[in-house]
Amino acid sequence: MNPREHVVLLAEDDPNDVLLIQRAFQKTNIANPLYVVRDGEEAVAYLSGQVQYADRRRHPLPVLLLLDLKMPRKSGFEVLQWLRQRPKLKRLPVVVLTSANQNPDINKAFDLGANSYLVKPGGLDSLLELVKNLNMYWLILNEKPELGGG
Repeated sequence: MNPREHVVLLAEDDPNDVLLIQRAFQKTNIANPLYVVRDGEEAVAYLSGQVQYADRRRHPLPVLLLLDLKMPRKSGFEVLQWLRQRPKLKRLPVVVLTSANQNPDINKAFDLGANSYLVKPGGLDSLLELVKNLNMYWLILNEKPELGGG
């Protein structure tokens, strides 16, 4: 399997965080392409293949969703709840990647079906380490579920 065919979708509204995560993906030489959506509504549109995301050759379903919780238009919690109710998408691995390190948020994310909860580190070196570990576990070691099943 070619990792370039296995897209990672980042749902993040902060342009600085997007830039840092993109840079971390480049610096750690992750072969998987990183696609970015800027809010919860755009995440839902991408995942459901609406309008500009209808062409799955250009906008393939991801093998992993990195999801911020605090986004405009639709929160990460709402995206997660929506996703887990979709038979064709409910198995998609979701890693919450957020700055909120509060037990109620952590518990709610797992209750809604998150597979992992990570707090964004402060510095670039820490982010690089997090992205390396994310790559090793979620993109290399972890077996990917079949999407589209019932």
